[in-house]
Amino acid sequence: MEVPTPQPGPGQIQVRISAASINPTDVRLPGGEYRGAVELEFPHVPGNDFAGTVSQVGPGVTAFQVGDEIFGEAVPRAMRAVASPTRPSLSTGSLAEYAVFAADTPLIAHRPAGLSAPDAAALATAGLTALAMIGTAEVHEGETVLAVGATGGVGTAVVPLLVAAGARVIATATAADADTLRGLGAAEVIGYAETDYPQGVDTAFNLTLPADRLTGIARALRPGGRLVTIVHPPPRPDHLGRDDVGLRFVLDLDGRFGGMREVGELAVGGRLPATISRRYTLDQGPQACVDLVRAHTLGKLVVTM
Repeated sequence: MEVPTPQPGPGQIQVRISAASINPTDVRLPGGEYRGAVELEFPHVPGNDFAGTVSQVGPGVTAFQVGDEIFGEAVPRAMRAVASPTRPSLSTGSLAEYAVFAADTPLIAHRPAGLSAPDAAALATAGLTALAMIGTAEVHEGETVLAVGATGGVGTAVVPLLVAAGARVIATATAADADTLRGLGAAEVIGYAETDYPQGVDTAFNLTLPADRLTGIARALRPGGRLVTIVHPPPRPDHLGRDDVGLRFVLDLDGRFGGMREVGELAVGGRLPATISRRYTLDQGPQACVDLVRAHTLGKLVVTM
């Protein structure tokens, strides 16, 4: 629908959006999954990830000026409670022609000239999360990492970073997606069944399974191994079915392990490729959200304006 164009206030910028990518939160939040913790007023504009051009600058903003090409991640203002308490990255929603963003945040940066707007939008949350997972897991050269759910946006971003760190990556995927993951550097691609999981791996990355389905991944770990997960809500140690491995939940909305500037540098350096499986126009945005839920997704779904 048509809604008023949002206007920037102090410390904010208005951005003409060029591209946005779809994340699970874009569906779960308006779908009511977080109801009780987050109450929405409708109409609600979804969208966290974006790339675009600064079109207005509010009072007090010095880091950006009109005409700057930028990209990044910002959660809807209704989700303020989960944003950084010091430099929150908040917006009016990026699945729109224009959006307003808080300017003083490490989760928004200038878009490098060698990074296209669709690729930048695809890499924002995925790249930021991948950096946080690598930093949290403390993966060392020569270690073996099992990546469960490796075909999603974060998975296709984290696999090449793991390979660059010297890890041997075993990734779960369908047969149709196996060549893509091998192209990203995975040493071995296996099916989704727990019986296919290897044994004795140093680290396991859970990118898709809920807390009550982690025992199979935990069994794949060596004693003293690490299970790193990004799936909300955070699991408890007793969800693993063993007490001789570590459990780490990743949610880095402060950019402690690298902000959007680092994502851009890795992307233009060829170390963080964007994987986009389908592209949509803005009027097809609702279909993109439906496809994220109902269709198998390799990498990211991107909406261009």
